Amino acid sequence: MRKFFLLNIGFVLISSLVFAQPDRWQQRVSYKMNIDMDVNTNRFTGTQKLEYTNNSPDTLYKVFYHLYFNAFQPNSMMDMRSRELGKIVVRQDAKGNDVRDWDSRVRDRIANLKPDEIGYQKVLSLKMNGVAQPYKVEETILEVTLSKPILPKSKVVFDMEFEAQVPLQIRRSGRDNPLTGVRYSMSQWYPKMSEYDYEGWHPTPYVAREFYGVWGDYDVTISIDKKYLLGGTGYVINGNQIGYGYEDAGVKVVQPAGSKLTWHFVAPNVHDFMWAADPEYKHLVRKTADGITINVLYNYKENDAANDAAWNKVADAAVLVLPYIQQHFGKYPYKQYSFVHGGDGGMEYPMSTLISSPSLGTAFHEWMHTWYQMMMGTNESMYPWMDEGFTSWAETCVSQYYGEQTSGSGAASKNELAVNTATQNIHKDAYAGYFALVKSGREEPLTTHADHYESNFAYSVASYSKGEVFMEQLGYIVGAQIRDKILLQYYNDWHFKHPNVNDFIRVAEKVSGMKLDWYKEYWVNTTKTIDYGIDSLWEENGKTKIRLARIGKVPMPIDLQLTFKDGSKEIQYVPMYLMFGEKPAEDNTPRVVNEAWKWTHPTFVIETKHRITDLKEVVIDPSERMADVNRRNNALQLNW
Repeated sequence: MRKFFLLNIGFVLISSLVFAQPDRWQQRVSYKMNIDMDVNTNRFTGTQKLEYTNNSPDTLYKVFYHLYFNAFQPNSMMDMRSRELGKIVVRQDAKGNDVRDWDSRVRDRIANLKPDEIGYQKVLSLKMNGVAQPYKVEETILEVTLSKPILPKSKVVFDMEFEAQVPLQIRRSGRDNPLTGVRYSMSQWYPKMSEYDYEGWHPTPYVAREFYGVWGDYDVTISIDKKYLLGGTGYVINGNQIGYGYEDAGVKVVQPAGSKLTWHFVAPNVHDFMWAADPEYKHLVRKTADGITINVLYNYKENDAANDAAWNKVADAAVLVLPYIQQHFGKYPYKQYSFVHGGDGGMEYPMSTLISSPSLGTAFHEWMHTWYQMMMGTNESMYPWMDEGFTSWAETCVSQYYGEQTSGSGAASKNELAVNTATQNIHKDAYAGYFALVKSGREEPLTTHADHYESNFAYSVASYSKGEVFMEQLGYIVGAQIRDKILLQYYNDWHFKHPNVNDFIRVAEKVSGMKLDWYKEYWVNTTKTIDYGIDSLWEENGKTKIRLARIGKVPMPIDLQLTFKDGSKEIQYVPMYLMFGEKPAEDNTPRVVNEAWKWTHPTFVIETKHRITDLKEVVIDPSERMADVNRRNNALQLNW
């Protein structure tokens, strides 16, 4: 996936600037949990000591916890939302059958759960600094009215006793997965403190999707039947007593007596903790060149060599692509990452992911969430496209790089890693998804809350496809290499700091030297579309003039490529007025920079020194990185 590009002097100067680090206060948590799991009843009891630091300037009179498992009960908000969306017909299939807007993993399955199949989390006691606190349960949210407020810049300790029942596998978490055969996928499994930030509390009920959490340290012990092998977030620090591939080299493991093992995990500076368990897991271990451990845990199937090979391929691929990822997206700050068989497709967590199959695309996608959610911590409910869209864009790049490295084509050497080219768009599937959404009439602005989209279809395409288009199209606007610089600066400035869209745009403006607030306004805040066309061309005094028309409502800079009969090419570049700048040339094609096109003007005329009969082809946006909803009027073939 890559070429090298010529840089102009302005870009070199921009890249040498030193950027001030943003300073935004963060709350802080430190969890210590002891869990006792009964695999016969699928229930567990737990104690939780939570040290909570209020780094905000505000006095807190309440706190909120998430109780995610309570979503898996008949008539819950998740159940009702899924059933209501299932009434919407989004299209007909090839046979003329209605395709409904179900989340296919949920549908009406929650409504049919029996008492021993539902999920629940019950808080048995809660104290703050040793004093019992009044609380009430609002389904998946625990509201605690504090007997004494938490003052700014102070620290308190909450002690909780709780019990829970693991639901049948429905959405992300659960037991007895019918797809994978995995016994336990333990995500969103413990009472978790809600996030409090500069916008206040975020007690978002568990209705459908995205999460938002407080960074901190986790110390978790899990006692479970000793036949079970565990994996997930954090480091297993008693591996020499546990074994199962976690022991140090050369250690002879002697497990303690009894029917249970106690697994001890620690995870520093993460905002969630996931684990999974199964008695048939097989544990693969790889080491990267810089000492990072890659764990792969999957359900072993006897005499299934293809299954073994596929999971081994995931482990080997992770080792291969990590240098590329770190060079282009930022350093991985932990010493371990685990790909764990489970869940309902793919779902990311700190230092780990649940994946239901050994699909490399899924594995790459979930791993890239480490950079665009686990280390950024953006509020996914408000900015799902900054999570899923950025991740999807990165996944496509990583997949392309992996393909180049394993195909033997030599298209990108390990010492010459480039994220993308300016002359081809490898993200066309995302563009096609976005165009289909526009055509459907169901598009909603990217500012829509993740749970409040009118359809699952609109949410999915907007968050994944339109979010991916945002990033690739940004490369069209500022230049692909500058976009790549933006991503690294974004990581450097904002990892572990909960950035929002404005924070990203400001980084992009500082790196590019351009104004980009207009891009956010049009692409994020509205559903307006891009459509440019070639209006007409004529010759005056031996020079050719070409009039371009802006038909859509979103203004954009224009790359107009002219191809002549002798095979030579010329780029006529037209900046957009609101940018107050121009991107550097992205390849060696001769380029003419025009004055800026004012968004108030529906047409713009460019001029070339060539005669009109010398022209063979005129193309708007030859790289097809601009999301023009009607490309039929973007090209003109001339047969003189």
